[in-house]
Amino acid sequence: MKIRRLPENIVNQIAAGEVIERPASAVKELVENAIDAGAGRIDVVLRDGGRALILVSDDGSGMTPDELGLAVERHATSKLPNNDLTHVVTLGFRGEALPSIGSVSRLSISSRVAGADGWKICVEGGHVHALQPAPLDYGTRVEVRDLFYATPARLKFLKTERTEIDHAVDTVQRLAMAHPGIAFTISDGERERFTSAATEDLGGAEGALLRRLADVMGRDFAENSLTIDAERDGVRLTGYAGLPTLNRKTTKHQYLFINGRPVRDRLLTGAVRGAYQDFLARGRHSLVALFVEIDPELVDVNVHPAKAEVRFRDPGVVRGLIVGGLRHALAEAGHRASTTVADTALGAFRSVNAPGSSTDYGGARGFGGRVSTGLAEAAVQYFAPRDGSSVIPGLESAPPAVAIMEPSTEDTSFPLGAAQAQLHETYIVAQTAQGLVIVDQHAAHERLVYERMKTALASGAVTCQGLLLPEVVDLDEASVNRLADRLDEFAELGLVLEKFGPGAVVVREVPALLGQSDVAGLVRDLADDLSEIGTTQSLKERLDDVCSTMACHGSVRAGRRLNRDEMNALLREMEMTPHAGQCNHGRPTYVELNLTDIERLFGRR
Repeated sequence: MKIRRLPENIVNQIAAGEVIERPASAVKELVENAIDAGAGRIDVVLRDGGRALILVSDDGSGMTPDELGLAVERHATSKLPNNDLTHVVTLGFRGEALPSIGSVSRLSISSRVAGADGWKICVEGGHVHALQPAPLDYGTRVEVRDLFYATPARLKFLKTERTEIDHAVDTVQRLAMAHPGIAFTISDGERERFTSAATEDLGGAEGALLRRLADVMGRDFAENSLTIDAERDGVRLTGYAGLPTLNRKTTKHQYLFINGRPVRDRLLTGAVRGAYQDFLARGRHSLVALFVEIDPELVDVNVHPAKAEVRFRDPGVVRGLIVGGLRHALAEAGHRASTTVADTALGAFRSVNAPGSSTDYGGARGFGGRVSTGLAEAAVQYFAPRDGSSVIPGLESAPPAVAIMEPSTEDTSFPLGAAQAQLHETYIVAQTAQGLVIVDQHAAHERLVYERMKTALASGAVTCQGLLLPEVVDLDEASVNRLADRLDEFAELGLVLEKFGPGAVVVREVPALLGQSDVAGLVRDLADDLSEIGTTQSLKERLDDVCSTMACHGSVRAGRRLNRDEMNALLREMEMTPHAGQCNHGRPTYVELNLTDIERLFGRR
C-alpha cells in the first residue's frame, strides 16, 4: 500500500479524538478560551448533556473577522507570541480545540471587539462556511450543536445526560476555583447547576478565594479548613486544606492547580495522601484546594492534548513542598477538630427528638414521651439516695453508666474545659465556657501516645522497659518468621523479642511509653502489619504504621475508670499536642457542643 496524506477533515477528526473526549472536554476548551480572552463573566448552557447544544458566552476581548477565520484553522493561536513552548502562561496554546470541535459538530462562533461590528463563522463537520455579519453586544458566543454527529461511533461511549452534565459542571467548577474574579454560571437549559458571582472585590484576594471554594466545596469546607502558604526553592504553595475529621470516601474534593491550571497529577495526589497518612483511616480522603505557582520553564504542560497532566523538572521539590506545607498547617491546628463532628452529633439528637420518637415533647402541651434508658440510668446515678436505694421504680439494678463527681473547681476557660463526669468508663464529659466537650478517652490517648513515640524515635531517645515476666506469644510459623527477620529493627523501636521455639516468640522489653499494654495483642497485630509491608520495605520506611499499632495497644482503654486529675491531665495534654483532634485512624477524639445548640435541643431557643 502506498503512503498518502490523509484528508484534512480526517486529520481533524483524529485530533478531536484526543482533545474532545466528551461534552465536558469541549466545555473545558471553550471556557479556557474565554478566560484567556479576559472575560469577567462566563455563561455555559448545555442541552441533552451537551449532545444537542453547548453554548458558551463571555464578555472578553472578542475577535476580529480575520482572527475568526484563523481561529478555526489547526494550530492557529494568539497565545504563543514568542513561539516558546517552555514559557506557557495561558490555559490554551495548542490551537487545536476549535478546529477539533468543528470537525465533529456544527459549530458557530460569533464575536465582536470593542468599537467594531460583530461577525460570525460556521463550521459543519470540518467544512468552513463564509464569514457573515452577526448582531452581538460584546465578547464571544460559541454554539456547538449535534456534538459527534460526524463521528457517530463516539456517541455510543457517552453516558447518561445526568452523568455528562455532572462532568461538565465539575470542569467549570475547577476553572472557577482558580479564577474567583470571574463570574460563572452553568445550566442545563432549565435550571442553573452552578453559579458563582465574581468575588475578587470582597474582602481581598484571600477572602475571595475562600468564598469561591465554599461555592464549590460547601460551607463546611470554608469553616473547617486550614490556610496553606509555603515556599521552597522559588516554588510557592497556597490554598486551603480541610481538617482530618472533615473527610470523604473519594478524592473528588481534592483540587490541584498549577499556575492557575486545573490538573490531575499522580505526584500531587500522592503528596496529599502522604501528608494525611497519619490522620485518616483507609478508604477516607481529605478535602484540599492547593495552588502551586512555579516558573513556567520548570513545568511542562504540553504532555497531552487535554493539558490535564503536567511534568515537573524537579518533582521532588514540589512533592516535598506539598507534604511539608500540609503537615505544618495540620500541626498548627493543634487539637482542633471540624465542626461537622458536632453537627453530626446534634443531627443524631434531633433525629431522636423528631415527632413520633420516644422523646417527642408533644408540642406546647408538655412532655408526652418517655425518658430513654440511658437518661434514666444517668438519673439513677445522680439522684440516688446516699443509702443506695433507687428513686425510680424498676431501675434498682441499673448499671453504673455515669460516674459523676462533686462540682469541679477546675478552670473552664481551657479550650477543652474541666472534667465533670465519665460515661460508661469510656467518655469524659467536660464543661467549657461556651458549652461542653465529650472526649473518647481511648482515641484521645492513642493520639497522644503516638505523637510521643514519633518524637522519641526521631530523637533516638526510645526508652525500653523490661518485663518482670517475659511474655510468650503463640503465632503461626509464618508470622514467627516474619517477626524473626526484623528483630534488630524492632529493637531500635524499643520492642525486644526473640524466637521461642516453633510457633512462638518471647517478648522481653517494650517501649516504656506503652506502659501496661496488651503485649500479646500488639505482637500479633505487628505480625499482621508485616504481612502487608512485605520484605521490600524496612520498618523505618513504614514507621508511622508501626507506631500507630503500638500506640493503639499502649493507650488508655475504654472501660477504665479515671479520676478527675487523670481526666483533666488528659484534656490539658490534648490541648498541647498537635493533631489531637483525631486518633491515628481518622476518627474524632472529641465532640464539642455549644450551649446555644444544647438549648435549642431543649426548646429554649
